[in-house]
Order: sequence, then C-alpha cells, then structure tokens
Amino acid sequence: MLSYKRSPIFEQNKWAKVMTYFGAAMLALYMILYGSIIAMTAEGEAGRMISFMPLILVIDYLFRFVVQTTPGMMVKPYILLPISRYTAIECFLLSSHLSGYNFLWLCMFVPYSIILLFAGAGFWPVMLELVACLLIIMLNSQVYLFFRTLINRNVLWFLASVVVYAIPYLPWILNPNKKTAGRLLDTYAEAGRAWWFLLAIVIVIALLFMVNRHFQFKYVYEEISKKKERALKHVSQFAFLNRFGLVGEYLKIEVKSNLRNKTMRTRCIMSLSLIVMFSMLIAYTSIYDNVYMQNFWCLYCFAIYSVTALIKIMGQEGNYIDLLMMHRENVIALLKAKFWFYSAVLLIPFLVMLPAVFTGKFTLLMLVAYMLLTAGVLHFVIFQLAVYNKQTLPLQQKVTAKGNFENGMQLVIELLSLFAPGAIATIGFLLVGPTYTFIFMSLIGLAFIVTHPIWIRHIYKRMMQRRYENIDGFHTTRQ
Repeated sequence: MLSYKRSPIFEQNKWAKVMTYFGAAMLALYMILYGSIIAMTAEGEAGRMISFMPLILVIDYLFRFVVQTTPGMMVKPYILLPISRYTAIECFLLSSHLSGYNFLWLCMFVPYSIILLFAGAGFWPVMLELVACLLIIMLNSQVYLFFRTLINRNVLWFLASVVVYAIPYLPWILNPNKKTAGRLLDTYAEAGRAWWFLLAIVIVIALLFMVNRHFQFKYVYEEISKKKERALKHVSQFAFLNRFGLVGEYLKIEVKSNLRNKTMRTRCIMSLSLIVMFSMLIAYTSIYDNVYMQNFWCLYCFAIYSVTALIKIMGQEGNYIDLLMMHRENVIALLKAKFWFYSAVLLIPFLVMLPAVFTGKFTLLMLVAYMLLTAGVLHFVIFQLAVYNKQTLPLQQKVTAKGNFENGMQLVIELLSLFAPGAIATIGFLLVGPTYTFIFMSLIGLAFIVTHPIWIRHIYKRMMQRRYENIDGFHTTRQ
C-alpha cells in the first residue's frame, strides 16, 4: 500500500479510477436496458441472446482496446524472478478470464435470463444459455489478446481481426436480405441450446490459452532482450525544414519519430486508417445521413489523430527530458514544432473527406470550419496536458509498454475535445443555422492559430513551475 501511494502516478490513478467507475456504471445501465429489450423479442424461448452474440462480440472486441491490456504489458517485472518462465504469463492469462470487465456483461445476460424465466422458458435451457454467453465473452478475451499482441507488432493484423469477426455474417454478406438474416439468427439460437456448444467453447478457450501463452512470452522476451533491433540504413535529412531554424530541427525529430519509432508509427497508421474508413462510410453510404451525426463524424475525422497522439504530449520527450531542460527555451520551440506538425497533418483528413463534399454530404465551409477549429481550439485544449503529463512513453516497446490513460486529466480532455465542439455546433445550428455557425467556428479557430505563440509561452511558464515534479515522474517511469 505504501509503495502504491509513493508511485508518481498515484494522484492521477485516483482520478482515472473515478472516471472508470462512472463509465462502468453507465455501461451497466445500458447493458441492463438492451438485455431486457432482447428478452422481449425472445418470445419465451432460450437462444435469442446467443443469436445476437456475433454483434456483441464485435462491440466487446472494440471496447477491450480501451479497457484491457495484454499480459505482456504487466509481466516484465516478473520475468527475472526465480520461477518458471511461463508462470507469470499463465497467471495473467488466467486473470483475464476472471476480470471484472468480463463479468460486467452479466448486467445484460442476467436480466435477459430472469425475464425469460418469468416468461415460461425452462430453467435448464436458460441457465445453459447464460453460462454459454459468459464463456463466449471469456473466449473473446483470448481472441482479443491474440490479435492485440500481433497488432502491436504489425498494425495490418487489425484487418485480419476484421475478417475473423465478419465470418459469422458471411451468409448474410453473400445474400443480404431479411430471410437470410432470419435463418442465420435461428441457426445460432439452435446451436446455443445444444449441450455440445459449451464443450466446443471450452476446447477453443483452452487452445487459444496455449497459443497466447506462447506468443506472449516470445514477444516479451524479444523486447526485453532487444533481439529484434535493426541497424539504421538510411538517414533522411529533411533539409527543406532548415529554413525554420530551431523549430525546424524539432519538426525533423517529430517527423522521424512518426516514421521510425514503433509506438508512434503504429498509432499514426491506426489513426489514419480510422480517418479513411469513416470518411468513406460517410461519403459513399447512407449510414450517417443525419445532419448531427455527419457533423460529429466530420469533427471526429479531424480530431482523432491529434487526440490520440497528443493525449500523451511530452511522453516521448520524457526519454531525454534532461537534455531539453539544459536549454529550457528549447521547450517553446519544441511545442511550436508539435503545433505546426499536427496542424499540417489535418490536410490529410481534409483531402480524404473531399469526396463527401462532391457527393453533397459535406460542404466545403464545413470542412474548413472543423479543420480550423481542430488546429486552433482543440490543439489549445490538448496542449494543456504538456503541463501535467509526467510519464515517459517508450518509443519502441509495444508488448511490454503500458497503455491507455496515465491520469484522469487525459481522459477528461479527450472527451472534452471530441464532444464539446459537437455540442457547440448543435447549439449554433438551432440558434443561427449551420452557415453562421461554421463561420463563427472558423473565426474562433483562426484566433487561436494566430495567437499560438502567446498561449504556448504561457504553457511553457506553467511547465517550468512544475519542472522538478515532472522530471522526477519522467525519470521514475522510464523502462
């Protein structure tokens, strides 16, 4: 307990726990609601929840990227202990089956089962389905660990996971009509009522456990022993940035870090892939024809890259923070370089979303407004984390590195960055209409862009007031 309180991230963890518990409570309420709705459609027969499990597994898989880490991220301190080399991995894999998040799904399954019992369904069929649903969630935790470990190595494995989760829908994809969908739901419901279904799930869980046990140890050992380090073959000069002086030098570092370092490169590819995917969905489908949803996703496409990359601003610099502090004015040039770089990156989603303008989903004024708002206001908000972040971000380690949020302030600012501009836009639409709202957003964004030297210097002054506390945090959290 004392060692936990002495941790440099003790205060941040308290905030993060409060936000986590609040999010879990809200998620539990939604699960109870949807579990009751599914039970109402079951007509007193068990198996309906099983038929919806392919969709639930996709949602569960995406949620786990936020709430679940791989065992490799936590096992590093135990590798050198005088115990079997697989023991630590096995303990963490077993704990993934018994995690609180897995049992949170009971908030959906239990109300569903209770309603079915009162509707006249048999006790044993309902209990069989309840156990099967819980085991499927545990199986999904192993599938997630398998793909997450491989995605940390190569982001293209995410496409493989998409294929795997699309397999249950394959008959409907090949023949998309209501009759096919109905037969598919009935087939899954019938399988869920069979005794062999539970046995099959248990066997698959055991097989995936052994596979994950092998991969987790293999990749953890590689990272710790640095077996895969490769020599640099080519050095890019980026000489055109020399005209910007010291800021140009930090721009070179930012560009090279996103191209070379495994952590940042993976984050970059994932963010840009999401931008392309959502932009294509908006431009070429009718899934988001609602004007408010279009505005949210337009903002999201612009904000996602900056939010995911800058939420841990100064984390990568924690690896060499002592050198920065030897010439403290360099921090201002560093922050300016980051602002210029991430503002320039916004041209990518702008170009990617132009097809939505050509198809009439977006207007050019709308794209310009959200791009300027992201470059100005959202960057101003997210850059405030440079004052508070004090945990070093590993540049190459992905399997053994910690992920997610280090403090509650990161979560609050990320949520604020994604939802506050959308709320402002909605209010503006209701009061003055979209055209004047977009003009107002553009002017506000331009104001923050033009004044960025002023608020960056203010951030720098606040960083200097906390420099000893932050430097100590960066030193303590280096891997």
